[in-house]
Amino acid sequence: MLLFGTLMSAANAEVTDSAAHGFSSSNSVTVATDRFAAFDAMVNDVGEWWSDDHTMSGIAASLYIEPETPGCFCEVLPNDGGVVHMTVTFVNRGVMLRLTGGLGPLGLMGVNGNMTWEFADHDEGTLITLKYAVGGYMNGGLDTVATAVDNVLLQQLQSLKAHIDAPPKD
Repeated sequence: MLLFGTLMSAANAEVTDSAAHGFSSSNSVTVATDRFAAFDAMVNDVGEWWSDDHTMSGIAASLYIEPETPGCFCEVLPNDGGVVHMTVTFVNRGVMLRLTGGLGPLGLMGVNGNMTWEFADHDEGTLITLKYAVGGYMNGGLDTVATAVDNVLLQQLQSLKAHIDAPPKD
């Protein structure tokens, strides 16, 4: 399971604040569809655009998001297992989805986070902004993983863009 290993270029990534006790990141992409279709693709197709490398099972198709409160960003594991990656704490379809928790290895540490997906009308379709604010304790300081976490999130956001902007399948 690769969570903070080799990552994509950080050209569009932005760690907006970073300290030993926490960090914030913000990344955006524009997709060529309306915000409701973009929201639905993000939620309903998570197993198609999320990277296999950033799952517990190695199979992104095992992921699902329940767009309700409290909902689950969860993963089905073998042998009737499962993991709650984050909890859905706010939903406004086509506008915003907020998830609470420590994503990936952050869930094993004394930290918590709020991840917000925002969907806004844009000349070219929809501007999707992904923000993640994490705070708490990690031996060595959270600032040491801020860039890696931000890059993983950028990778997922770029993958969602590619999924949404892909030509329709015949």
